Amino acid sequence: MNEHVREPAPSKLIKGAVDDWEVVIGMEIHAQVQSKAKLFSGASTTFGGEPNDHVSLVDAAMPGMLPVINEACVEQAVRTGLGLKAQINLVSRFDRKNYFYPDLPQGYQISQFQHPIVGEGEVIVDMLDGERIVVGIERLHLEQDAGKSVHDMHPTRSYVDLNRSGVALMEIVSKPDLRSADEAKAYLTKMRTILRYLGTSDADMEKGNLRADINVSVRRPGEPLGTRCEIKNVNSIRFAGQAIDYEARRQIGILEDGGSIVQETRLFDARSGETRSMRSKEEAHDYRYFPDPDLLPLVVEASLVERLRDSLPELPDEKRARYVETLGLTPYDASVLVSDAAAADYFEAVAAGRDPKLAANWVINELFGRLNKEGHGIEASPISSDQLGAILDLLSEEVISGKIAKDLFEIVWTEGGDPAAIVEQRGMKQVTDTGAIEGAVEAVIAANPDKAEQAKAKPNLAGWFVGQVMKATGGKANPQAVQQIVRAKLGIE
Repeated sequence: MNEHVREPAPSKLIKGAVDDWEVVIGMEIHAQVQSKAKLFSGASTTFGGEPNDHVSLVDAAMPGMLPVINEACVEQAVRTGLGLKAQINLVSRFDRKNYFYPDLPQGYQISQFQHPIVGEGEVIVDMLDGERIVVGIERLHLEQDAGKSVHDMHPTRSYVDLNRSGVALMEIVSKPDLRSADEAKAYLTKMRTILRYLGTSDADMEKGNLRADINVSVRRPGEPLGTRCEIKNVNSIRFAGQAIDYEARRQIGILEDGGSIVQETRLFDARSGETRSMRSKEEAHDYRYFPDPDLLPLVVEASLVERLRDSLPELPDEKRARYVETLGLTPYDASVLVSDAAAADYFEAVAAGRDPKLAANWVINELFGRLNKEGHGIEASPISSDQLGAILDLLSEEVISGKIAKDLFEIVWTEGGDPAAIVEQRGMKQVTDTGAIEGAVEAVIAANPDKAEQAKAKPNLAGWFVGQVMKATGGKANPQAVQQIVRAKLGIE
């Protein structure tokens, strides 16, 4: 597996007791295919059913049962490959991967080994500091999931739930192109976003619909790739970062003490924040892959690939570029908005026919800020895009001031309602009558003659008077008008 050549960034090197070290990371993401039925049977994939409710005779490996490929799952894999700008292999093949688990009724997993449905592609990852990283995709293949063993329901027995047995998975294998825990977390986040945009996986890590095996190795800058250890079944982006940081430092400690890294599979313990050995290479399975005799080679028509290509939605990278180039947003704001398809749709509804920069500012700072504070996603927003758009219209038309707009946002958030009607009913309109504003300015100046005298020598004090006038008018005065009248009354040019 080749890596993209990258000069080691000093800021990403890990300082050991003796040397600086570079961590090298590759990832195998297992994403559950979004489909109503399993990969080789008609059993339901619905989450949360009673144990063994969603199991067909095929899933249970009853004698004489033959797998039949689910065309919808194939199309989802092709769509994902196209979204990853990857090579679609028109001919692929299913193999048997032989190993024993109590929750694997067949005694083997139907997977793809030498001939996957999707070949090489790439993903662009945007980092918070503005760096853009290209991560190579080695392959994407289809395979069936195993069931689940439950060990904590009885003191002496284990239980088996086959509801997940046979559910379609896409395994997406990256090249070893990631160089820090932050890069790995950003890559995992970007992959989740792409899958959700495409609608090929709901990528819900809490439900186990997205999990990652993470390969970690370390080396001194410029040296060949080191021996890697695989951290299995990481089911959270935060845990992925913690696991990589711990594993890299563990390996550096061994190497600097004169030891060598043993290639092994490890598990991450979230409670201790440590990885621990699961099995060594010597204990690893000999999977004895061979072509599945019950399934013919999978042939995908080129016309189907083109039809699926034409049906792809606008993906995050293209949407981000449009927001920057056409709407004039900053790259950072564009990246925040496109990180979630529903959030991007919300923003576009608010921005339609309005100043996109103003819309982005309110969606990101006011709406997202409040949602994050309360631990909700965009789907749970109590303010609709139409309501937020109405608030921005009142602000742009100078019916309300910026301060009143924030007060109005709070009212709509907690009580709902039509923003324009609320402004009318509660007397929240901005004061634009210059006579009324002049009276308020004169009252503040009269109450503070010493400061008024100082302001002639220190024009910056005008800002204090503006603040006092806004306070006296309950934030309703037009700020620009207040600024002009204050300066005029104080005799400041």
